[in-house]
Amino acid sequence: MKRCDVLTLFPAAVEAYVAVGILGRAVAAGLFQVRVHDLRRWAINRYGQVDDEVYGGGPGMAILAPVAVRAVEEVAGGEAVHVVLPDPRGRRFTQEVARELSAKPRLVFLCGRYEGFDARVSEILGADEISIGDYVVSGGELPALVILDAVARQVRGVVGDPHSVVQDSFTQGLLDFPVYTRPREFRGLAVPQVLLSGNHEAVRRFRLREQVRLTLQRRPDLLAAAWGTLAPEVQALAREVAAELGVELPGAAAP
Repeated sequence: MKRCDVLTLFPAAVEAYVAVGILGRAVAAGLFQVRVHDLRRWAINRYGQVDDEVYGGGPGMAILAPVAVRAVEEVAGGEAVHVVLPDPRGRRFTQEVARELSAKPRLVFLCGRYEGFDARVSEILGADEISIGDYVVSGGELPALVILDAVARQVRGVVGDPHSVVQDSFTQGLLDFPVYTRPREFRGLAVPQVLLSGNHEAVRRFRLREQVRLTLQRRPDLLAAAWGTLAPEVQALAREVAAELGVELPGAAAP
């Protein structure tokens, strides 16, 4: 990803987020560009109208197709762009989708409000409708930022330590391991002794075991989906931990 454009009715909300943290530093370093555009620039009249009542009746308003389509076409400037439209009806967003999107040279996010966009917007633009979960929020800005943040982490140089990305939850089909810092003991809870041992192999093994344990307990579906790609060490640990917990290995992982 070399450039990302975000089209929204609330540009200030998006600009505030992309100016700070990892995203802000990455943009400042020139690793990629993020440009935010106010959809009202393409309003159909001098009153700033961008939406209208839906045909067939019912509550809410829909953003007009001429507004959204013209906005994307003008922002694209004749370049090929991949249009992302956050929508609870879209395909599920995953770490794999984040990697896929990071390979696109240019992304354009369309952030909806009210009842969303006229259905012809997605059809005309060939939009990639993506859902971040089985729930509904008030607009497309938050989902767009979630997707953008996850995608940006896949761009080389954005995250200072590349091992952090490799170890992220979902990257290898496992949830991430828990981390600890000072003090060594707090309210009766102590840091696991192995993490203080200085034995790097023991620490690695402990963390891997914790990843397997948490995944088995909280997201066994991830383990089942990734089973065929897991290293023999991880598969062996999964069988061992499952026996200790008294649970069955899920799906494809089951013997």
